[in-house]
Amino acid sequence: MSGAASLAQRAHAGLLSMIAAGELKPGDILQEAPLGQRLDMSRTPVREALKRLESEGLAHPQGRFTRLRMIPAAEVEEIFFLRLALEPGCALAAARQVAASPPARAEVTAMADRVTALHGDPAAEPTDTPWQIDVALHLLVARLAGNRATMRVVGDLHRRTSIFDHGLVPDRFAAACAQHLHILDAIAQGDAAGAEAAMRQHLSDACAAILARIAPCAPDARAEGTS
Repeated sequence: MSGAASLAQRAHAGLLSMIAAGELKPGDILQEAPLGQRLDMSRTPVREALKRLESEGLAHPQGRFTRLRMIPAAEVEEIFFLRLALEPGCALAAARQVAASPPARAEVTAMADRVTALHGDPAAEPTDTPWQIDVALHLLVARLAGNRATMRVVGDLHRRTSIFDHGLVPDRFAAACAQHLHILDAIAQGDAAGAEAAMRQHLSDACAAILARIAPCAPDARAEGTS
């Protein structure tokens, strides 16, 4: 990877972290120079990162500016329809794979330790954020299921709802941690049916929480031209 591409990737990751933390909110204008200062880099990689956010559906041009989108309810429902079609099956397959693979079980245990640390005291785990762990957990489950194509799709879908992390849906934090641990425990125990059910419940609850959060904002979202 070239230096320019690496910087653009870092800028993209930095912007996603700011979005997930609620530092950037739907409707905010995304300006290259101020964002570059916050990320300690030049405007060029930030410009490339903003283009990527647009291609991912997280931002949209509005006149001379680029704004962070508020994802409308219909799009959230579409995203979770796909996730519910893919990820419970991944959890089921992951549990079956882990039952015969001590190294895979060790990965699941390590992920559970990260979730536990974050749940016990979010400030005590400076290298992890709720969003980073959420992404890593769902990608781990997809990878352990043995389907890398699904892993890529899950990552893309997850990223499209990153604006609804704990910054905008703070009440989901404790419940999501508990559900993550339930999923991981079922996978570690080789309980395929339990892992599938736990993942389905987790995604259904996440979708409901997001829809409840954006319902009062629906007129604003339409006004922003986010269709």
